[in-house]
Amino acid sequence: MTIMVMDGQGGRMGKSVVEQIRKRFPEDEILAIGTNSIATAAMLKAGADAGATGENPAIVGRADIIIGPMGIVIADSLMGEITPDMAVALGQSQAKKVLIPVNRCQHFVVGCQDLPLGDYVKLVVEQVEAIKRGDC
Repeated sequence: MTIMVMDGQGGRMGKSVVEQIRKRFPEDEILAIGTNSIATAAMLKAGADAGATGENPAIVGRADIIIGPMGIVIADSLMGEITPDMAVALGQSQAKKVLIPVNRCQHFVVGCQDLPLGDYVKLVVEQVEAIKRGDC
């Protein structure tokens, strides 16, 4: 299974996700797609198999599961790092999406708890496991 982890800014969230996905699913291919080179480098250092930076890798990247902050499917989010073309391509992808609700930058998911990043990463890993089992 191919899992794409996408992050921007400093890549802290993506780094944490890659580390935990790598531990739990060592057999899967992890692709790190950063909106900038700092984010990509952080995810590669965390154990991603391959990485790329910028708009085109996000648009043409193929994966079974896409993981990232909810802003990856919202144009101009992540402080402008997500282009409209990226948001459309990711949103239209046939991959299962596991989006982390980061309630900031004018985007809020009502009903979500404000949890520490580590708790969200744990929930991401549990959701990926459910997807791999075919539960969703």
